[in-house]
Amino acid sequence: MAQWTSYRIAEYGSPLEQQVEEAPVPQGTEVLLRITGCGVCHSDVHTWEGFFDLGGGRRTQAGGKNLPLTPGHEIAGEVVAFGSRALHVAVGDKRVVYPWIGCGQPDCQECRRGDEQMCGKLALGVFQHGGFSDHVLVPHPKYLLDYGQLPPALAATFACSGLTAYSALRKVGALGPDDKLLIIGAGGVGMSAVRLARTITGKDPIVADIDPAKRAAALENGASQAIDPAVAGAAKEFLKTSGGAAVAIDFVGGESTVKFGTGVLRKGGKLIIVGLFGGAMQMPIPLFPLLEITIQGSKVGSLGELTELLGLGQAGIFGAIPHTTRPLAEAAQTLSDLKDGKIVGRVVLTP
Repeated sequence: MAQWTSYRIAEYGSPLEQQVEEAPVPQGTEVLLRITGCGVCHSDVHTWEGFFDLGGGRRTQAGGKNLPLTPGHEIAGEVVAFGSRALHVAVGDKRVVYPWIGCGQPDCQECRRGDEQMCGKLALGVFQHGGFSDHVLVPHPKYLLDYGQLPPALAATFACSGLTAYSALRKVGALGPDDKLLIIGAGGVGMSAVRLARTITGKDPIVADIDPAKRAAALENGASQAIDPAVAGAAKEFLKTSGGAAVAIDFVGGESTVKFGTGVLRKGGKLIIVGLFGGAMQMPIPLFPLLEITIQGSKVGSLGELTELLGLGQAGIFGAIPHTTRPLAEAAQTLSDLKDGKIVGRVVLTP
């Protein structure tokens, strides 16, 4: 039997542990992939830590997991085996994995309407073993998407970094000629949004990030302007010089970034919160009707949206986000580096 080497969470917050065991034999509709690349996402940090920060000293468990668990959900790989009921799949197929898998139960409203990502009870790397491994077991071939001639490491990033940015940008809506689009946070997902913004919204975004290296990278990747939101008076200066953002997308989701995001909206503006950094939001309620602002959440995207995004990538419309590769054995160090803000763009683990 072939062996399966994974790096798993045995205890929340502790270094990942290497696990070597026999690779599973796929049954029914299951498909076994040899992983060629798995991106490391900030959501993996939350999974590793085991909680979300709700602010005021409150935490919520990052929900219902059985340890040990192999994290990692940005997965590209090659089919090596499949069950007897797995149709339209062949050994050697090179595919991106859609990881945000729902329960599929008839009484699940999210799954019934095609929003599996809002259910996500079988999400790979979150509730089922994911991509910090050399193999992954996928429950059905419908979750495998052809990435064509894209480089495998780049293709892997589409499954979350690209997809999350794409879905958030689709919620922006129509922008007028003078409307400003602001992206807060130029990490892996935010950088994908910078690359996609003009294609989806027709605008080169303004980027706000406290890290000068990330601001520089954002300018290199299509941002029209980059500002430091931590500078005293930054929000007031932005309002004064730009007239305010029609839409701001917060890819950090921390108390300070949400405060900055709501503070720079023009009247009638919208803040889309994507990041999960944590904390609590404080804002006077009368400002919502007086300014007619909207606050909307956006998590990841649907299977259909990932199909659309891969089409853009294969057509050359969505170029490569800054990414580097590291050996799979550096998974634990990469999580620590990401938590400490030491990574620009995306790191993709390669077995």
